[in-house]
Amino acid sequence: QVQLVESGGGLVQPGGSLRLSCAASGIISSTYTMNWYRQAPGKQRELVAGITSGGGTKDGDSVKGRFTTSRDNAKNTVYLQMNNLKPEDTAVYYCNAAYFNNNFWGQGTQVTVSS
Repeated sequence: QVQLVESGGGLVQPGGSLRLSCAASGIISSTYTMNWYRQAPGKQRELVAGITSGGGTKDGDSVKGRFTTSRDNAKNTVYLQMNNLKPEDTAVYYCNAAYFNNNFWGQGTQVTVSS
């Protein structure tokens, strides 16, 4: 059974930082492209950042220079480091594992940026 468990969300002030974690079980996450998506109330889910099995990274335009994706293959875990957070970053953040026709999702973790 595949599980992706996100953690690290919470309430942070504008300009602050958070690090989200996505712990995978049932798959070898290093063989997957691991993505972070977010969904704000009333909006569609959008791709925030991702890291390929080869280590290449991609970032959404709205988070370039602020968010960084990394992975620890020994821990089967992927991270999203979020710096200089803005109120518009408020959303539920989801971890996604993608490999050809296989697509798995975590349950999401809430990030709220507010003073």
